Amino acid sequence: MSLPDLTRPAPVSLRTAFWYWLKLGFISFGGPAGQIAMMHAELVERRRWISEQRFLHALNYCMLLPGPEATQLAIYIGWLLHKTRGGIVAGILFVLPSLVFLIALSWIYMAYGSVPAVAAVLYGIKPAVVAIVLAAAWRIGKRSLKNGALIALAAAAFIAITVFHLPFPLIVAGAALVGLLGGRYWPALFQVGGGHPGQAASYGPALIDDDTPTPGHARFSWPGLARVAVFGCTLGVVAWLALALATGAHQPLAQMGWFFTKAAMLTFGGAYAVLPYVYQGAVTGFHWLLPAQMIDGLALGETTPGPLIMVVAFVGFVGAWSKAVFGGSLLAAGAAGASVATFFTFLPSFLFILAGGPLVEATRDNIRMTAPLTAISAAVVGVIVSLAVFFGMHVFWQETPAPHLDLRAVLLGVMASIALLRYQVGTIKLILACAISGLVLSYPG
Repeated sequence: MSLPDLTRPAPVSLRTAFWYWLKLGFISFGGPAGQIAMMHAELVERRRWISEQRFLHALNYCMLLPGPEATQLAIYIGWLLHKTRGGIVAGILFVLPSLVFLIALSWIYMAYGSVPAVAAVLYGIKPAVVAIVLAAAWRIGKRSLKNGALIALAAAAFIAITVFHLPFPLIVAGAALVGLLGGRYWPALFQVGGGHPGQAASYGPALIDDDTPTPGHARFSWPGLARVAVFGCTLGVVAWLALALATGAHQPLAQMGWFFTKAAMLTFGGAYAVLPYVYQGAVTGFHWLLPAQMIDGLALGETTPGPLIMVVAFVGFVGAWSKAVFGGSLLAAGAAGASVATFFTFLPSFLFILAGGPLVEATRDNIRMTAPLTAISAAVVGVIVSLAVFFGMHVFWQETPAPHLDLRAVLLGVMASIALLRYQVGTIKLILACAISGLVLSYPG
């Protein structure tokens, strides 16, 4: 075992950081766990831009916030290194490659999705999506459901959304209220621990080390919070007003701006948690896309780098394309829809880190502050299971030529679930294998 390098790294320029964040945007496959692991290996172990404890401290910030934690972690580290501009650069480059890929894939899907070969690939991928959602529920459940009270909360959330069809925001609000009361009267039930498992390791002195004083720009102050919050909220309002004036307040692009802003506030527990809300709004509320298209979009989102919540770009693309918001220019309409959905989904994440990061740090270990989030995380597990049930009904039960259970799809789903849960097969490998299976099963003769 080699000894750690005892020399402190030289200061990192914004240009050097720019190229790292751009590279990360192109290779960040594997969901939030994989993305966080990549950043740890590169920034803590190899480059030593930030120490192990400071990295985990930043991660704890992001685990307490709604939104994609890996993206927020990138924003936070970029902000800590190079102030506000560093956070903006890190966040944009983490998301931009995924947006470009999804616009291209969404165009292929909408323009050529009815081609038999493409349809066959999607037939194989859809059961994999059901397995992926179930695996997500299992992973989050293992981390979140630490006692009977939290398991009961997850079951109640499942029944609320599946049987009584309560809206997702109401379920989140109810869980938060339960957590608020629980943190006050039964704190032991909502003290499940934070952070990620693993002991801190020494890789040598880091540029931002355990004993490095908090930079001036990262210290909390009410005027600083107000300035950033007002600027960010103004930016969002001005962007929405521009869409409303250009296309109409009740037209799809303006509707998407407001809808995805609300969705961004509900992403406690990761992208899978907010998908039921996106489904309720995009499919049954605004009719931007069909249930089958939502499943296909999740499959495409799993095959691209970047945060999984980028499936909103697919929803925006298909919605704007289907509604022909620019008349005959369908590709331009789709690209605009994808960009609008992405902008309004991620703007709150920038604000949470750039404005509220220091405030979250000050309250991170307060059980009365963290208990509502613990309760929300438990409820999210039930909501994700309901999403898997919904997807399964559409994938495994076919109405044509007569109502029947598609046994081939069921078999693919079972095999995909075993591959994920038992053998820990990567998502990309699983989707490729199921896509090939779909081609083979759909081959005539």
